[in-house]
Amino acid sequence: MKRLLDIATALLALLLLSPLLLGTALAVALESGFPVLFRQTRVGLHGREFGMFKFRSMVKNAASIGPYFTSANDPRVTRVGRFIRRTSLDELPQLINVLTGDMSLVGPRPDVPAQKSLYTEADWSQRCSVRPGITGLAQALYRSESTEAQRLEADLRYTRETSLWLDLKICWWTIRRLSGKGAN
Repeated sequence: MKRLLDIATALLALLLLSPLLLGTALAVALESGFPVLFRQTRVGLHGREFGMFKFRSMVKNAASIGPYFTSANDPRVTRVGRFIRRTSLDELPQLINVLTGDMSLVGPRPDVPAQKSLYTEADWSQRCSVRPGITGLAQALYRSESTEAQRLEADLRYTRETSLWLDLKICWWTIRRLSGKGAN
């Protein structure tokens, strides 16, 4: 049921948001050229790696001049990038990842492979027992202001309590958070 809902919602969102997606792609291209999409290796269901799509919000060689994470006022983030990160527009291409089955609309945000070292083996296995999401409990509760411990606890809580009702609440909380302070 969840997978069917993911597919239907992602298709509808891509259709309805196509002007916004095109405008965002155009803004990225005008400021810093092509490519407008960034593909990063992330870890998904059962520890399988996949390429997660985002609108490019950083300079083209960002990965070679800094860490896999960003911080406040990261100089690698472009002017358009700051806006699309704050509004989460950079995440919209992940609707494609939902259609391909690599992601869900709701689940723990997918980590980069290097983040596995932050977990115990049991916690990593539990975290990878569900499909990662465009949004998750940690994002709905904390946005980008969580500590690693808070994020881990929220992700593990989601894997224990996963349900359609919880997914709907997370979607609602995420929408409410988007109108507030944005991400890095």
